[in-house]
Amino acid sequence: MLPPPTGRLQFREMADTDLDNITALLGDVEVMRFYPAPKSREEAARWIQWNQENYAEHGYGLWILEAHDGEFIGDCGLTWQQVNGVQKLEVGYHVRADLHGHGFATEAAIACRDYAREHLDAAELVAIIHPDNRASERVAEKLGMQRVADDQGGAIPVRRVLSLRL
Repeated sequence: MLPPPTGRLQFREMADTDLDNITALLGDVEVMRFYPAPKSREEAARWIQWNQENYAEHGYGLWILEAHDGEFIGDCGLTWQQVNGVQKLEVGYHVRADLHGHGFATEAAIACRDYAREHLDAAELVAIIHPDNRASERVAEKLGMQRVADDQGGAIPVRRVLSLRL
């Protein structure tokens, strides 16, 4: 099951045929500015595989975001992440750099939040955000999230954690 289409976007599962688009997205220096490094083609292939494993295990993961005409926009969805040693359901999103600032991340993330509320047995939804990534933090705030903690783990030394009770 997928989130329903929004006014401008539709969701679908990632497929191996998405490798070129995912490599371009996650290999873009601007898109990955708040990550340790852009991803290589091999890392992008592992990203797709990880999401396919999430679909098989949980029924959800990060989905491909497309405009209604099929234009690739990015990815957005729900994944389980470690936050200070505890598994939390995270909403995550990446949008092509040339489309930043057009509201696509917010539109997609709201659809994923609503999907989690309606279809998943989760009490909380989090966003894990680099402290300098104010644009991503604004998206989380538009979902109704508030900062609750800092995560001290992972490849990024400190990450902000915003949370919303579902």
